[in-house]
Amino acid sequence: MTFRGTFEHALDAKHRLTIPAKFRAALADGVVLAPSNETEPGAPRTVAIWTPADYDAFTAQTLAGLNPASPTARKLKRFFFNSSFDVELDAANRVMIPATLMSYAGLAKEVVVTGSGECLEVWDRARYAQNLEDVLSGIPELTASLGDTA
Repeated sequence: MTFRGTFEHALDAKHRLTIPAKFRAALADGVVLAPSNETEPGAPRTVAIWTPADYDAFTAQTLAGLNPASPTARKLKRFFFNSSFDVELDAANRVMIPATLMSYAGLAKEVVVTGSGECLEVWDRARYAQNLEDVLSGIPELTASLGDTA
């Protein structure tokens, strides 16, 4: 499934997030909650919501070709697997976001859930608004560079 769309939500007092209705069937067999894998310093952090199969495929693809005993591979494995959580939707179609991920992404009560293709992302609402503004202001430059091969 390709995850698309933007949805405003609020976390409850136990940090539970109600999954948007259109994605519940895709996540019915389980969920992996993981920190976003940002590669640029200062990039906004989010909590990613994956299907287990897609998270496994993503991590396998990312780690493919690395010497499994190398420091880089070990650091990446620790990042991917130490900080991700297997969870299930509860009877009310919610997932509880662990405190470590809440802290990582700077989440408070008001959040935005966005489709990011292969996964969903949970953003702090104010950070999402600022990021969206930054992205939209940079789109003309980004699209102008498409097709450039130099």
